[in-house]
Amino acid sequence: MQLYANGKTLNLNQVQIMGILNITPDSFSDSGQFFALDKALYHAEEMLKNGASIIDVGGESTRPGAQEVSEEEELARVIPVVEALRQRFDCWISVDTSKALVMQESAKVGMDLINDIRALSEPFALETVAELNLPVCLMHMQGQPRTMQQQPQYDDVVQEVLAFLQERTNLALSAGIKKENILWDVGFGFGKTLQHNYKLLQQLGVFCQNYPVLAGLSRKSMFGQLLNKPVEERLIASVTGALLAVQNGARILRVHDVEATKDALQVWLAMKQA
Repeated sequence: MQLYANGKTLNLNQVQIMGILNITPDSFSDSGQFFALDKALYHAEEMLKNGASIIDVGGESTRPGAQEVSEEEELARVIPVVEALRQRFDCWISVDTSKALVMQESAKVGMDLINDIRALSEPFALETVAELNLPVCLMHMQGQPRTMQQQPQYDDVVQEVLAFLQERTNLALSAGIKKENILWDVGFGFGKTLQHNYKLLQQLGVFCQNYPVLAGLSRKSMFGQLLNKPVEERLIASVTGALLAVQNGARILRVHDVEATKDALQVWLAMKQA
């Protein structure tokens, strides 16, 4: 199980850590503290030193209630960072975007992976990803970031999320996107209640039977609501959630706290390999 991009290989037979780099002034977790280019590069370097193999660059906040960002603004935020990362580091670079033009321009400066919370539903996204021939992660979201947490409802959250991902994947395959370039993300916190999130975590293996799964649980409200703790006090819960996701089959962990996640993975692997 491997991904290929720009002459590089990412081995998914071992769990990979994706470090989150939000280039936004209003991220739910890091409050825009990595908005400036020099701070962003420093933080990326720290995450790579601590065990990340992928840096995920995001120029549009997707927290509940977030406002949409214009194409021009997102390009201005993302492209300089991707370009600078490619010049400095030999890592995988993911871009968290739904916009076809951002995908195109990011690919020109070194992007390896497209991470789309809207599962290629925006105009020309399917065609663009097929042309770029780069790996893409399709995520499930009920609604849009501005409204997704108002009243999420499902009859069977696991089967409905699975059906959505299958449908989007079929469209991707029909558009010419290669099967080996597709990843899935169940979208923890994106239009789900507390119970929905934990049911998806419990049943994550159902999704892993189909495509490699990226799990993004880091510091999310599924821990804050459960434990009554603010974002800055969710480290242990986030690492626990990441480890549970891996035990249920996840191959990529999208996290803020790279070093702590790597430590937990090493303990788990040592037990597995003893």
